[in-house]
Amino acid sequence: MLTRLQEHAHIAVPLICGPMYPCSNPELVAAVSRAGALGIVQPISLTYVHGHDYREGLRLIARLAEGKPFGVNALIEASSSAYHNRMVRWVEIALEEGVRFFLTSLGNPRWVAERVHAAGGVVYHDVTERKWAEKGRDGGVDGLVAVNREAGGHTGSRDPRALLDEIADLGLPVVAAGGVGNPAQFRALMDMGYAGVQLGTRFIATTECNADPAYQQAIVNATSREIVLTERLTGVPVSVIKTPYVERLGTTISPFARRLFQGRRTKKWIRTWYALRSLRQLKRSSVDGANQDYWQAGRSVDVIHDIRPAADIVAEFAAALSEVPA
Repeated sequence: MLTRLQEHAHIAVPLICGPMYPCSNPELVAAVSRAGALGIVQPISLTYVHGHDYREGLRLIARLAEGKPFGVNALIEASSSAYHNRMVRWVEIALEEGVRFFLTSLGNPRWVAERVHAAGGVVYHDVTERKWAEKGRDGGVDGLVAVNREAGGHTGSRDPRALLDEIADLGLPVVAAGGVGNPAQFRALMDMGYAGVQLGTRFIATTECNADPAYQQAIVNATSREIVLTERLTGVPVSVIKTPYVERLGTTISPFARRLFQGRRTKKWIRTWYALRSLRQLKRSSVDGANQDYWQAGRSVDVIHDIRPAADIVAEFAAALSEVPA
């Protein structure tokens, strides 16, 4: 039986390669889709980090994916009118290029849902708790990506079971995001009732991902005890590998910055400042290899022991679904 995610995305395996700044290079996105799962484009990674014209980058991925579907991430928090206008244009271009699956993050997804639905597409929305899931539902999305406390990058606070129980009654398919690095964990979440699973950390440790090799090896070598949450990157907790740099810098923001985040007039300004700074830091540390500042990763590092082709990972996860429970 197909899950609702598979029906919505037209994929053979209910598995998503989550959008990652800066690690979502075109070759990785396409390899996951070509293997029968769903790669997701992160537009800022595509253009700012990997240097592609946005439209031409989508066309490159389409060629590499050999006609298999892929999606686009729309970060919709309106930090500025210029950014919002750029995101509107990116959604339009993606629709013109045939993309019909969109994953929204931050903010109200209504405008994306209305535009994508008019073109016959679907929209899933990142959530970490019920109030955001309800806003996504009310905004017209077709599904939810439930980011749990095991995830890398911006993480949630609930464990996978608690988060699913919290939002399952909203009537939307729910994809789990966080804590999955091997087929057994994937199968466990599918048996729990999720419509699919989104991976990030496992797909960084692949031959198609062009992240700094030291970053990939750090994922292979790390254990979950070395995963910490830091506010120093974006102002809100981000899950990273504890490197000497992270230890020296600390993991909490200053009381002054915290007050700015809480202020009605100042929170948008401080979010923008942190976002621009993190763009530079993450690109430099994760791709350019200039230093070892911040390496985002989730607790799934416990079961990631090698760097392998993305197609092998998709095939192993697919095989886990066909196994008859003991």
